[in-house]
Amino acid sequence: MNRNIKDPKISVVIPTLNEEKNLSIVLPLISSQLYEMIIVDGLSTDGTIKKACLLRKDIKIIETKSKGKGIALIKGFEVASGDIIIMLDADGSNDPREINAFIEALKRGADLVKGSRFKLGGGSSDMTIIRKLGNLFFLKLLKLFFGANFTDLCYGYMAFWSDIVSRLNLSDAGFEIETAICVRALVNNLKIEEIPSFEFHRNYGESKLHPFKDGLRVLKVLLREWYKFKLNML
Repeated sequence: MNRNIKDPKISVVIPTLNEEKNLSIVLPLISSQLYEMIIVDGLSTDGTIKKACLLRKDIKIIETKSKGKGIALIKGFEVASGDIIIMLDADGSNDPREINAFIEALKRGADLVKGSRFKLGGGSSDMTIIRKLGNLFFLKLLKLFFGANFTDLCYGYMAFWSDIVSRLNLSDAGFEIETAICVRALVNNLKIEEIPSFEFHRNYGESKLHPFKDGLRVLKVLLREWYKFKLNML
């Protein structure tokens, strides 16, 4: 891939599960000038797919046979044909108006750009004390295991050049895929840049994130990747 292009093609990948009401708010905020928008739906029982098609005639719909954010994202990455892939949540927690900031950071030379709620200019209206403490704990482990000095880990607003997907070799099925992406990028010596991002409370419905259960999955990913990393160092 030639990354020295003035106007790279942008693919936005949005995993959904019963997000009909939220799409009415989120999709209109995404520029119609972007190359490709992909909804990957994991067995929604409401009108998510119908609503997406009504809002954006050019949208690409992919349906999976099982639930899981990781499953949806991996499928989305497989079908995305843009030069740059943006990961965007459907619930309104990620601000689509920040997309240009992610793109500009990639054009400056980053391989992967991750949003941070804890960098100056970022923030969250949906940060519980449990989530904050969990994030700090995982950041400590990340530094201990891989020497990385991130300010945020458990946040899924990310963008990357599509040519790195094959190097990440992703397989995680749930929210823990966000951690797997970051760690795999680290061990592949990819250039990662954090930029400030603001996380909003979801507009409608209940969060699919379960802090303790999904936190355990994140911990397992960190331990698994550290073990593999140490083996490769031998």
